[in-house]
Amino acid sequence: MQEKRKKPRRIKEETNSFDKVSILPENNPVRAFNPILHAESNTFFWKGKGALSIKTFRHGRAIYQAGRGHFAVGEGSYLLLNQDQEYSITIEAKAPVESFCIFFPEKMAEEVYHSLLASHEQLLDEPGLPKLMSVEFVEKTYGDQWLASTISEIKTVYTNRQVERMWLEERLYELAQGLLETHRQVHTEMSKLQSLKVSTQMELYKRLNIGHEFISAYFDQPIGLGDIAKAACLSTNHFLRSYKQLFGVSPHQYLIEKRLQESKRLLLTTNQSVTDICLQIGFQSPGSFSSLFSRRFSTSPSRFRQNR
Repeated sequence: MQEKRKKPRRIKEETNSFDKVSILPENNPVRAFNPILHAESNTFFWKGKGALSIKTFRHGRAIYQAGRGHFAVGEGSYLLLNQDQEYSITIEAKAPVESFCIFFPEKMAEEVYHSLLASHEQLLDEPGLPKLMSVEFVEKTYGDQWLASTISEIKTVYTNRQVERMWLEERLYELAQGLLETHRQVHTEMSKLQSLKVSTQMELYKRLNIGHEFISAYFDQPIGLGDIAKAACLSTNHFLRSYKQLFGVSPHQYLIEKRLQESKRLLLTTNQSVTDICLQIGFQSPGSFSSLFSRRFSTSPSRFRQNR
């Protein structure tokens, strides 16, 4: 008898179990807002719009589609999505994947940005937020260590059920400021791209990161340079030339590195054969895989596993 495959659960993502009684003022942005989602599932699907948010995962990865981008989010990185961005999330794994996501109240990032730009005199005269001010972040996966440690701290306190609203509100403001600091670093990275207009640099930077994220999401599949350039909405030659400027390696070099790093993880954490791992990560030839692995790590896949 054929086993029925379980359908992915559809869950409203902007819900959580944060049930402490709030004593914040009625106009406080965090009072009626659910800032944390902590869940675990091996099959999951959700689609819709959300708040400005940080997505993190352990024991596996989730695939997001947002705008033109495809993002694989796993351990060691986080995904940042803007306010009201339409997106979908899919998890299909053999073992449960743990998610920990943080959502920011609307206009919190703008409030922090305004307080960093304005003088004390301006803030005293006009404490409110300018009506037309908005902040838009580059949607991609990040690996900022300070933010990662802050998120880890929040998670530890949250899972121990010791969260107080005021403490959490302070952490959200600190995180929002950290995101803005990270956003400033984006402009430093953009300077690697040869363009006269800042607006052109930013658009090219976003599209190149869409291509970069596409490789990260689908490195285990037979993708080609044309597929990646198409995902980034760039001509193949323009994408290749600009990608090297921004990341310092070619798309193919990054693809191979991504596959080899995944092979290391599988050799350390599973008992799959070297051939099975080779095919699972996107290589077609076990001999080619072993040669590339040995050249990169100065040892063969089999010997690497023996020494784990």
